[in-house]
Amino acid sequence: MSSSDRSQAVGVKTYEVRTYGCQMNVHDSERLSGLLEDAGYVRAPEGSDGDADVVVFNTCAVRENADNKLYGNLGHLAPKKTQRPGMQIAVGGCLAQKDRDTIVKRAPWVDVVFGTHNIGKLPVLLERARVQEEAQVEIAESLEAFPSTLPTRRESAYAAWVSISVGCNNTCTFCIVPALRGKEKDRRPGDILAEVEALVAEGVSEITLLGQNVNAYGSDIGDREAFSKLLRACGNIDGLERVRFTSPHPRDFTDDVIAAMAETPNVMPQLHMPLQSGSDTVLKAMRRSYRQERYLGIIEKVRAAIPHAAITTDIIVGFPGETEEDFEQTLHVVREARFAQAFTFQYSKRPGTPAATMDNQIPKEVVQARYERLVALQEEISWEENKKQVGRTFQLMVAEGEGRKDGATHRLSGRAPDNRLVHFTKPEQEVRPGDVVTVEITYAAPHHLLAEGTVLDVRRTRAGDAWEKRNAAEAAKPAGVMLGLPKIGVPAPQPVATGSGCGCD
Repeated sequence: MSSSDRSQAVGVKTYEVRTYGCQMNVHDSERLSGLLEDAGYVRAPEGSDGDADVVVFNTCAVRENADNKLYGNLGHLAPKKTQRPGMQIAVGGCLAQKDRDTIVKRAPWVDVVFGTHNIGKLPVLLERARVQEEAQVEIAESLEAFPSTLPTRRESAYAAWVSISVGCNNTCTFCIVPALRGKEKDRRPGDILAEVEALVAEGVSEITLLGQNVNAYGSDIGDREAFSKLLRACGNIDGLERVRFTSPHPRDFTDDVIAAMAETPNVMPQLHMPLQSGSDTVLKAMRRSYRQERYLGIIEKVRAAIPHAAITTDIIVGFPGETEEDFEQTLHVVREARFAQAFTFQYSKRPGTPAATMDNQIPKEVVQARYERLVALQEEISWEENKKQVGRTFQLMVAEGEGRKDGATHRLSGRAPDNRLVHFTKPEQEVRPGDVVTVEITYAAPHHLLAEGTVLDVRRTRAGDAWEKRNAAEAAKPAGVMLGLPKIGVPAPQPVATGSGCGCD
């Protein structure tokens, strides 16, 4: 008898949430999981591949062929639903907000379609679909309740996302997100800090502040310095060791934010600042409200205030009308900025965006060749920048699931304050995710560092205690429930990435 069968035998309904896209979607999925568990469901085993009573797709509309991928996955579940009486399938997220009734027309076995603004309705819609025996499509046009008011199943015991705003007021010509997420809505600072304090009380020691345009925070509540004030306020929370944020926009990156980063000890020396293009002409066509000089000026100020800051970025290659000279300007900025890492995207048309109908779409082979040149240059720079870390001593927050070869190499993995991934020799004493170790870097690769010597110090933390307590609780749950912990920090670049290059990717 499978674990799912055992769960059914004792009357427990299982669920599975499949997440695509940006960090906002990851955080929304934590809310969806919390809502379902609040309604009495338990998580299906990892790798169940649709063997659950409820399967939820939290979709993204930014990536190329996102719809084809969704309908392919829905088609895969159709026979499973036929064989499993009572099974329900729900589709939410940005693609659901965009396609609406089309989803049920193309996949009539779907039970619920809900949008980005009403994720809190999922349990009600599932029950309504079950009772009425017909699909429920409910798409709210504006935010009904800020997601942070909903129940949450946090994926990590020691690190957490905290959403400070939703939506975006920008009009980038390559991005469909503002049309699907709506105008920016900010949370009250007191509500944000109350959530952070509650998380810290539970053992969380690292938070990442989230927003589609995170440093525009305050525009909705009428305070242009609200974001820097929020960073400083996080510095006053006892037990909060690490604060990060993603993704900012160069337009709103002001000197008070740089000062707050430099002067608040628990704000980490890391910045993810989307570039998109180094060409002023292309930036204008993208409706990005900054130019090369402004961008490089920000990088210079950050490095002056925080010398060891690791700066990462997003870049789009092959935007409509991009000339060889435009592309060379992008390479120039990459050389000048010396990013620790760059997430590079080949431009692809997204229906519903102004860029999709622009003249001078670049041939695929030209885009591919430019992409490969950019990746090669950034790879060289990433390796050179990582080599500068050899001999330095770092305090790492130990992570779970970051080192795929850790078992074979007898290593553990963790994140440095600047978010670089470090694999280190496993010490004799017990080390738990959330604990902090001190190591010396001995080797550098383009996308990670090694600390092959003896661990210099191990500090057991409240975050490690929280991880241990949570795992013990998970182990005591009925069969069919497993904990899946995501990676913490910016993921490693993929060999080939295509998409919009939106800052919220």
